[in-house]
Amino acid sequence: MLTSTIVAIRKDISFIETQICRTTVQGRYLITDHTGYVCDALSLDPKSHCCRVKRDQYSCQGCNLVSQCCKSYEYCVSCCLNPERTHVNQVLKVKIAKPVTSGTYSSLFDYCAGRCRHNSESVIHENAYVSEFHHCFAPPSNNSVGISDTQVEVRLIGINVMVGKQGESCDSVCKSVGQSCVPSKFSFINECGIMQKYMKCRGLCLASIGSDQPAEVAEDAPRNLNPGACLYTRRPSMLSCDGFHQHTKRLCPCA
Repeated sequence: MLTSTIVAIRKDISFIETQICRTTVQGRYLITDHTGYVCDALSLDPKSHCCRVKRDQYSCQGCNLVSQCCKSYEYCVSCCLNPERTHVNQVLKVKIAKPVTSGTYSSLFDYCAGRCRHNSESVIHENAYVSEFHHCFAPPSNNSVGISDTQVEVRLIGINVMVGKQGESCDSVCKSVGQSCVPSKFSFINECGIMQKYMKCRGLCLASIGSDQPAEVAEDAPRNLNPGACLYTRRPSMLSCDGFHQHTKRLCPCA
């Protein structure tokens, strides 16, 4: 009796793995998936949670690419996700919050989704924005060591940098022009290069300790205080809007 064996050959034994996207949840109308696409809720694939419309990946619509700030949260995240614009190795070292014990971001999407939310650098008194471009993905100011003067000036867009009178606090300086002091911007003007653009400094820029800095020592100050010199502090945590000294003129960030 002859028997025949039928062998079925399957050319592809692999299974197609469905990609599951992570998405933003902040917006009312738009959503950004972790691959960098922006769409509305109706254009989101119900199974993969990815945007079905695949156009304009890493869109920077409504963004200022110099300041790295956008008008829209979703487009801020999309623009930030571009690996050519945001370096993964650098942002994964950024702490989620200021405390030393705070952890760091685990992925580029986590960084972009978190950083693009409103933060202390984009608001005044917690209820007003410094600029209409208030969704920013640039690293926080406490990670600003080594950035150029041009980048510093960009981050001061919307800020009125003013030189106060001798013995005057920044709260008083800003109030005199109907504005408020923005403490989160002190770290950007606490630099010799920036102070020298607004003050004479007489060729001297010295490290000091005090809540009245950055500042310029008054010409009539005692000789041991280095009259005419500019002072910056190596302890940014000491900087405050209400600090003042009888022999200095403060450099103030107002808005």
